[in-house]
Amino acid sequence: MLSSRALKNVQQLERPFRFTPTPDYDPQTNPQGLISFGMAENVTFTLDSVSYRSSATINSRLPGIAAAHLDKVLSTHSPINPEHVFVADSPTSLGNILGFNLAERGEGIIVNRPVYGRFELDYGVEAGVEIVYADTTTDEAFTPNSVAKYEQALIEAEQRSIKIRAVLLVNPHNPVGFNILIEIESGRCYPSDTLRHIARFCDRNSLHLISDEVYASCVFDSGDPDAVPFNSILSLNLQGLIDPNLVHVLYGFSKDFASGGLHLGFLVTANEQLRKACKMVLRLHGASQAAITIGTAILEDQDFVQGFLAKSQASLAAGYRLVTSTLREAGINYMKGGWVFFAYRDLCVSALIWQTRNAGFFIYVDLSPFLPDINCSVQEREFALAQQLLDEGIFLHPGEEHSKDAGWFRLVFSNDEPALKEGLRR
Repeated sequence: MLSSRALKNVQQLERPFRFTPTPDYDPQTNPQGLISFGMAENVTFTLDSVSYRSSATINSRLPGIAAAHLDKVLSTHSPINPEHVFVADSPTSLGNILGFNLAERGEGIIVNRPVYGRFELDYGVEAGVEIVYADTTTDEAFTPNSVAKYEQALIEAEQRSIKIRAVLLVNPHNPVGFNILIEIESGRCYPSDTLRHIARFCDRNSLHLISDEVYASCVFDSGDPDAVPFNSILSLNLQGLIDPNLVHVLYGFSKDFASGGLHLGFLVTANEQLRKACKMVLRLHGASQAAITIGTAILEDQDFVQGFLAKSQASLAAGYRLVTSTLREAGINYMKGGWVFFAYRDLCVSALIWQTRNAGFFIYVDLSPFLPDINCSVQEREFALAQQLLDEGIFLHPGEEHSKDAGWFRLVFSNDEPALKEGLRR
């Protein structure tokens, strides 16, 4: 017999579309293969581990190099102390480690939604931590008004006997929902003022503030001069704002360096006790020698880093323009700024929606007009549409971003150009 934890986790494998099928499209060798618009990655880069651990020299160099790199990327208010950098095999593992060390099984972490749906797995599968959602409308999600919804979620969770231990932010956000006929005054990245209000909320309630900033350098020119720039929580002066021991930042190589297969992640925290607790479980989540050696070499070559990030941002901007122009031509609604007018079959919809996005690998697209007209739940209708797409060689996650509005899908546009064009054609 398995443990109750194992039996509960196994049920996740039976949930439709919870996990991404493996894409196998190749324009020459497999032109009919599956194209995935569901995996937020640039290029798959995988290396096998070649030994148990890195050398002491490499291990001692990486935290300092990572700290210097993050000072630039995050525009930190104060330089990061290399001793505050904890290295593991991925931000996903670090989320699991934080859940294990900050909360007891059955306790909770507040996240606003819509949001990346696999946090439920990252913090829940092993640690048993509940993700508690603060339902913010998109006109308030990035404003100080969102704090009222965090307060409400905190109260309602405690009424259900769920002790809240932390707030989790995704900054830049992944992805974001929207409401028709609402004007959104901020972009995908959190304005500094909103971060300050959330930090004060955490401080007065003795909650940890986890800021997932894995998309920190995946910011590009979307053509919107009013798009809100990226502001790290560490770019703020935390003095008098929040106890620094409550602030924890996640970062990794998977997005900025297009190398999810490298498996290298960083936790930045001034909390010495937490770092010690993390070290005790590092045996299960340590980065390989190959990852640490390659990661160190990359970060030591800042000329390469700056050139690579510039090229990556240019590629993201080109992919974004290709996808948005195709969606407009097809009359498919998606998140952007300004007044838009679309004709869906016989239905016309006029809406003022969110400003042009400028970060990440994805666009939130509205496929609600194409949900099958069948007598079943909204989720089952989304699953049915996802299956139709899959049957035609296209994968999109249905309902995994926890939008309150039916039919919104996250489309990842960081495929290479031939796959992107073919996927859009399909």
